[in-house]
Amino acid sequence: MPELHQDAQERWGGVHLLIDRWLAERRELVDAFGSINHKQSAPLANAEALQVFCELLVDYVSAGHFEVYEQLMDEAEAFGDRRGLDLARQIYPRLEAITQAALAFNDRCDNGDCQDGSLSREIEALGSLLRERFELEDCLIEVLHNAHRQIAASA
Repeated sequence: MPELHQDAQERWGGVHLLIDRWLAERRELVDAFGSINHKQSAPLANAEALQVFCELLVDYVSAGHFEVYEQLMDEAEAFGDRRGLDLARQIYPRLEAITQAALAFNDRCDNGDCQDGSLSREIEALGSLLRERFELEDCLIEVLHNAHRQIAASA
């Protein structure tokens, strides 16, 4: 019986650490977003802040799609959590759409197109999308990971 608990901890404890690291990256992303000057008159002052923000943005959305979401789905499948998997399938298309918008923003900035007068509007729109994304991700973490933590700990 102790080996079952250890196996569960080794398997799903790593997911917990992955999520913790990812949420720390989210905090860095939010801080970088806050450092961007949202005034239209400050495009040159934003160049460095935008570069840092865009790097963090790409890293964060990539980690979500290629690491965290995959691990959350694997965990839900291992626990036979049909409700969680169904919810994830409903949420995932919206997360994908927000990812595409974030990557499009990054591409515009990489091309030097973030220096025009529309930056303030785009930053505001992206901020709204990121808030929505964070809420959806928190929902996934709650349903696909936290719901299983007690089961894994008692295994």
